[in-house]
Amino acid sequence: MQKVTVPNLLWYGNHPRDICFPERWDVDVLAPAGFSKPALDGAGIQRALEEPIGSLSLTELAAGKREAVIVFDDITRPTPVKDILPHVLEPLHAAGIPAANVRFIPALGTHGAMTNIDFRKKLGDDIVATYPIYNHNCFENCDYLGESASGVPVYVNREFMACDLRIGIGCITPHVHVGFGGGGKIVLPGIAGIETIQAFHGEVMARDPETAGLGRFEGNVMYKEIIDVVRMSGLQLKIDALLNDHGEIADLFVGDPVKAHLEGVAAAKEHYGTRATPGNDVVVVNSYAKYNEMAISMMMGLASVNFARGTVVLVVDAPEGQVTHYLLRSFGKEYGGRLYFKRGVPPETVKVIVCTAYPDRTMCDLFSAPEGIIITPGWDETLALLEADYPEGASVAVIPDGTMQYFEA
Repeated sequence: MQKVTVPNLLWYGNHPRDICFPERWDVDVLAPAGFSKPALDGAGIQRALEEPIGSLSLTELAAGKREAVIVFDDITRPTPVKDILPHVLEPLHAAGIPAANVRFIPALGTHGAMTNIDFRKKLGDDIVATYPIYNHNCFENCDYLGESASGVPVYVNREFMACDLRIGIGCITPHVHVGFGGGGKIVLPGIAGIETIQAFHGEVMARDPETAGLGRFEGNVMYKEIIDVVRMSGLQLKIDALLNDHGEIADLFVGDPVKAHLEGVAAAKEHYGTRATPGNDVVVVNSYAKYNEMAISMMMGLASVNFARGTVVLVVDAPEGQVTHYLLRSFGKEYGGRLYFKRGVPPETVKVIVCTAYPDRTMCDLFSAPEGIIITPGWDETLALLEADYPEGASVAVIPDGTMQYFEA
C-alpha cells in the first residue's frame, strides 16, 4: 500500500493521520511550498515586531496610551496567538499600560462564541487568568461609525472603539471570498455588527462576484470594502502569520493593516499556491487548519475531480463540530441565518464521502443536503468504498489541507 501522511487535530495534540492507497493507483500529493517551511523562533518573531511595515513600532505606538485592545482570530483559524503575545505585551506594559487596561476580543464575525477552553488553546492559561477577554457580539454593543465610501453602514465593536491603542493578531491564508484573509478582515467581518457583515457578504459581494474566490485578490470588490472599513475603525497595528503544515508560524508580517498585509499576501501566494490537476477519479481533501469550516475543502475537491464520474473524499476530524455561523448556516429544517439558503445534493456523477470520527446530521449544510453525503467513521471503511468503485486503477489527488491551499491560475 502507498501511505500518505496528512496533518490532523490541530487543537487536540496535533496528531498526523496516515491514509493508504493500493499500489496500482496513481497517487499525486498536492502540497504547496510553504507547508514544509520551519517555524520562526522567538528571535524571528521579535525581529518582525521591531521592523514594522509602514507604521511606527509597537513601542512607539504604545507611548502615552491608556487603554489597549488586542483582537485575535478565533478558534476557526490556526494562528498560535500565544507564541506572539509575549512580544506584544512587554512593550505595552513597558509604556505604563497595566494589565487591567489591556483586554482581548476574538474576531468572531458571526461565528459562535468561544469558550474558556478555546481561549486557553489560543492564548495560553496565563493570559486567560490575567487579562479580561470579551466575546464579540455582532448583534449588540457595536458603535455606529457612519457609512463607508460605498454606502455600507459601519458598526464596530464598542469595547474596541473605547481603546486608544488597537492591535490585531491573525494569519493570512487563502479565503473563499476576499482571496486571502488577514489584514483588515480582523475588523470586517471580525468585530463588525450584523448590519455591516450582512451588507458585506450580500450587497458588496453582489457588485462583482467574479472577483471573489480562493486566491482571487487583485481587484476583489470585497477586499476594497475591507480597506475602507479598517481605516474607519482606527486599527493601528496588524500582526499576520503564514503557517506551515504543523500550524506553526513560518513567516510574520507586522505593521500598517493595509501595507503590511499587501506584503504578506505577496508572500502567501507562493507559500500556499498549489498546482492544479483537474479531472481526477478520486480527490482526497484533508481539513486541518480550519477543520471546523470544512466546506472550504469541498471547493478544492470539486475543482479537482472528474465530473463525469468521480469521488470527493473530505477527511475531517472536528471534535467540537462545524462552527456555528449566524449568517450562513441552518437553524431549522427549512431556514437559517440571514444569508442562508438550503443546499441540494451533489450531481449524480460525483460521489461525496466525509470521513470523520465526529459526525453530525447538519455538518454539511454549507454545501449539501445530508442525503447527498456518505459518512464513514475511518479510513479503512472509506478505502473499502473506493476500492469497490475503482477495482482496476484510479487517478488520485491528495490535498493535505484544503482549508489552507489554493490552486494557482
